[in-house]
Amino acid sequence: MKRFRRLRTSEAMRDLIRETTVSKKDLMYPIFVIEGENIKNEVSSMPGIYQYSVDRLDEELDRIAACGIKSILIFGIPKHKNEMGTEAYNDKGVTQTAIRHIKERYPNIVVAADVCLCEYTSHGHCGVVHGHYVDNDETLELLCRMSVSMAKAGADIIAPSDMMDGRVGAIRKALDDVGYINTVIMAYSAKFASAYYGPFREAADSAPQFGDRRSYQMDVANGNEALREIETDIDEGADIVMVKPALAFLDILKEASLTYNMPFAVYNVSGEYAMVKAATQNGWIDEKKIVLENLTAMKRAGADIIITYHALEAAIWLEEAL
Repeated sequence: MKRFRRLRTSEAMRDLIRETTVSKKDLMYPIFVIEGENIKNEVSSMPGIYQYSVDRLDEELDRIAACGIKSILIFGIPKHKNEMGTEAYNDKGVTQTAIRHIKERYPNIVVAADVCLCEYTSHGHCGVVHGHYVDNDETLELLCRMSVSMAKAGADIIAPSDMMDGRVGAIRKALDDVGYINTVIMAYSAKFASAYYGPFREAADSAPQFGDRRSYQMDVANGNEALREIETDIDEGADIVMVKPALAFLDILKEASLTYNMPFAVYNVSGEYAMVKAATQNGWIDEKKIVLENLTAMKRAGADIIITYHALEAAIWLEEAL
């Protein structure tokens, strides 16, 4: 008889042979910065997550630093939106201003800037719209301008989340052409048209005003297509590739991480966060155990970077476990 339980007899023994370990260095924390003054708005569907104006951003930055989180993903919410999303590539825009503030306040925090037009357009879609059609190639030019503007502001990582074809190659060329050869691209390579994004659209004020995003985000049923998307982004120059959302797509992450020798990120998205928080508030689950189990599953499936709204709490829990 094989006795697997010998290796489970004590906490010390279980620690000794544990295969997967999550560290706070694996965690990247998303933040939302809104244009205006003296603003701290809690996102109603995401308890504990806030929109901050730049003048109050230090409250969040100090929490991030105190927890030992070393990287963040920033989303900006401008006052004024239009069809071309011009605030996305305004060097004095809210996101660029926030990046400069963060790098001045905490220069060693790695700042990833989400690159997509949805938070900046009046129609809420991720690109230039003609009628109800999002024009892929026209959008690329604007994404390049946005990427250069974010890099100029001090972003360490450009993270295109729009799912336009060819955007990684176009952005890489645009960055290189103006000297940002060391700016990293973290591509949302396999980003699915998921129902898990609902709370984020409140947080980022980015819900589409018509239709949906299924003509550019991926069909949730397609795994082989996801691998082709990932391979294409690698070929175009992505430094890090991402699978989004996390929990329902860990099979994609696992297969991709075994196929491609690349750093992989996974996004533990707003809907996943909101479900855990709702169940916790109802007393149905142990939040700490559930969160750490979920993060461990993501790491076990191949994630090197876990983008999660649980990051600050998880960092404290992981520290307690040492």
